[in-house]
Amino acid sequence: MTEKLYQSVAYRPCELEHHYGDQVHILSNPYLLTELAALCSPEVGQPRFNDLIEVCYRGLLERVVCAEFPHKEVEIPTRMLQFHEAGIYRGVVIDPATPVATVNIARAGTLPSHICYHQLNHLLNPSGVRQDHVIMERTTDASGRVTGAGMHGSKIGGDIEGRILLFPDPMAATGSSLSRVIDFYKQHVDGVPAKIIALHLIVTPDYLRTVLSAHPEVYVYALRLDRGTSPAHVFDTVPGTHWEEESGLNERQYIVPGGGGFGEILNNANV
Repeated sequence: MTEKLYQSVAYRPCELEHHYGDQVHILSNPYLLTELAALCSPEVGQPRFNDLIEVCYRGLLERVVCAEFPHKEVEIPTRMLQFHEAGIYRGVVIDPATPVATVNIARAGTLPSHICYHQLNHLLNPSGVRQDHVIMERTTDASGRVTGAGMHGSKIGGDIEGRILLFPDPMAATGSSLSRVIDFYKQHVDGVPAKIIALHLIVTPDYLRTVLSAHPEVYVYALRLDRGTSPAHVFDTVPGTHWEEESGLNERQYIVPGGGGFGEILNNANV
């Protein structure tokens, strides 16, 4: 007889209740919320800022992989096999042959994407793990209000047929950048991905409306939902109850309470 306990391993991360739909996953994790709160505080700069980005994205990626990546049954000998015939692990692991492409949306997404790329190279067969690069920035009007997203260049390493396509971008404010880059992949890159997953530290209801309206197949994972500019009565309701009234953006389309411009802090830049 062999152990059957791990032939099927169900996993679902602990999440906040909401009414944004099954594609949206807002984690309920006190440890990562603590690290994210520190990350957003004005006292934190380099080099601790980058260290906290790594902590948060390692934790977020772990939960995304467990929930969304395919499993495979294996039989792997342990060091005890030389002493006992039952020294074999029989059960599931993350399928190491899973093909993945993680997309660096420069510049705030550069470090998060690299962290995901590095971790996945350890977890999976590195020959199936790829990092793509896209240069984007917000477009604004004369008052500084965001009007969309401009794309200025890309370096795509191949097709996306059957790959899990990851977009690790920390601050999901308006959704214009992600919608634009997903459109680019659909229109200009060969193949259909197995899944499209966005990995964010903070999302707003505004972002969720934009992205899910344009790309309803996208899975969204986030550590925190910020809706700080919503009407007062919204704060006593389950997120998504009054989705059309919820907002987490100020007049310049920055997230509230948010954490300021992550791209500037990541790169020690003034603008």
